[in-house]
Amino acid sequence: MVNATQDMIIPADAPIAMDGCDTVVKLWAKRCRELDGKTAHREKELGIWQAYSWADYYNGAKQIGLGLLSLGLQKGQPVQILSEDRREWLYCDLGVAAVGGIPSGVYTTDSAVQLAYLVNDSGAPFLFLEDDEQLDKFLEVRDQMPGLKKVIVFDRDGLAGFDDPQVMFLDELLELGAQQAQANPKAFEQTLEAVQPGDPRMLIYTSGTTGPPKGAIISHRNVMYQMFAGEQTLEFYPTDELLCFLPLCHVLERLISVEFPILAGCKVNFAESPETVFDNLREVSPNSFTGVPRIWEKIYSRVTIMRSEAGWIGKAFLDWAVNAGAKVATAKEEGRTPGLGARLNLALADLLVLRNLRNLVGLARTRRCTTGAAPISPELLRWFEAIGVHLLEGYGMTETSGVATINMIGNNHIGTVGPALPGTQVRIAPDGEIQVGGPAVFAGYWNKPEKTAETLTDDGWLKTGDVGRVDNQGCLTITGRLKDIIITAGGKNITPAEIESRLKFSPYISDAVVIGDRRKYLTCLIMIDQENVERFAQDRQIPYADFASLTRAKEVVDLIGGVVAETNKAFAQVEQIKNFRLIDILLTAEDDELTPTMKLKRNFVNQRHAGLIESMY
Repeated sequence: MVNATQDMIIPADAPIAMDGCDTVVKLWAKRCRELDGKTAHREKELGIWQAYSWADYYNGAKQIGLGLLSLGLQKGQPVQILSEDRREWLYCDLGVAAVGGIPSGVYTTDSAVQLAYLVNDSGAPFLFLEDDEQLDKFLEVRDQMPGLKKVIVFDRDGLAGFDDPQVMFLDELLELGAQQAQANPKAFEQTLEAVQPGDPRMLIYTSGTTGPPKGAIISHRNVMYQMFAGEQTLEFYPTDELLCFLPLCHVLERLISVEFPILAGCKVNFAESPETVFDNLREVSPNSFTGVPRIWEKIYSRVTIMRSEAGWIGKAFLDWAVNAGAKVATAKEEGRTPGLGARLNLALADLLVLRNLRNLVGLARTRRCTTGAAPISPELLRWFEAIGVHLLEGYGMTETSGVATINMIGNNHIGTVGPALPGTQVRIAPDGEIQVGGPAVFAGYWNKPEKTAETLTDDGWLKTGDVGRVDNQGCLTITGRLKDIIITAGGKNITPAEIESRLKFSPYISDAVVIGDRRKYLTCLIMIDQENVERFAQDRQIPYADFASLTRAKEVVDLIGGVVAETNKAFAQVEQIKNFRLIDILLTAEDDELTPTMKLKRNFVNQRHAGLIESMY
């Protein structure tokens, strides 16, 4: 095996303390005491931002935790949370963890049947629901969840006359917790201190694209290590403002919006909804921002639309400014010092154009942006660098407790996902699979020892299922998924991820799936970007009635054909796409084809669109 390790090696079971605390809940309690009345969270109510303090954070979590204890929650029992991002999600998260429970999130896009599976698989006796919409899901399948004792609903809106012995509201649980705190003032702190580093901090269910979802156990030690490594590689300051918008069920958002703010004591703003992310981004202008590739592709697409709507002078100025930034960025990437003329040109471009552009997209104050969870086009990273946004790519998965490798400002190797975190080790197996060792590796799958054994090597390294290589600087490059490798009829091995990433750099393509396993040549299913393609059609007066007819318009097919032809130039003949089809269904996060982080699920796409695929052969 080829090894690429950091100088620092931390044993997987080594104790890790931050600020004198060895569990997340102890560090959280300490931070709440220190910061007390300072703002921890902000969220909108009736269109106005409202602030909530660290004292609110502590007291809310304390009352929830004690309330659950009084209802019978036992140490080591999971509690499911089904809600959009909001401060109550975090209060439940820390309240459950502080009393020895295991918080676990359910995606709001999950069906009632999926909810029942997660509750039953985890054995959760308690379920938090956001509102009447999510309550309907529970009521639909309540008879399928015999182990569920109590359901707690956050909002009373639309439920004024609702009465059910199994259901209570959050304000009732808070009152119950307050009574318990009054009866036994030290109970919460005693249970919090009893939590150990090896105890589960959270239970994260994987997307289940290759079978039923599995619950990955992330321990307090795992998260404390992520904090330690994050402190070495990323900058978080107490004065920082962050924007929480990805589902808190996802381990990446949990790290960014819960764990790192506990470490740094910074402020988290909650987006109103997934649809308002870009508006909220402009309002908050966060100091650091983490998103999945689809977010960065959408920002680029919006700027592309703005450019197309500008007059020739506006287009010329924007192109000049981006080119000025690109020249300096290219020089730095190649290890050269940009010339004085290039630096002065960029300074002028930044003053006249780029600063306003960053302000327009909500990234005026960002020191650092990060992307993960899916491949991203290197050209897109270079474009952001050209406009003055440091967008860094990292790599990780649920089973690495979030992050395993990451690039850094001043040491950004575009096209790679960076070196391993301090204390983490990465190696490449003989079949090309990436394996990860160290304290980031999760504690196993919930009640599935056989699946845990399949995922770990005999010496305890995680088998990621991803394929990649490590360069002589220790940086990891992901080339694809082991299970996604295409072996053509001619015996050529092809990893489709790089081809798909290049296609998605086009503002007209939101996603793509390359097909070709045991076929004579490669083809591709493409999902167009609705906003940009509609604009293209309107500008050229191309008639269409709906999304399906838009995908069938000859001019649109020719437009995407041009993107495919241009992409093919970057690849060898055997790797080129010989035919493509446009998916004529507008997909949302509710559809089976998409994960909650807006990635196409290859297996679902292949099954649902088998007819389209066969038509290309």
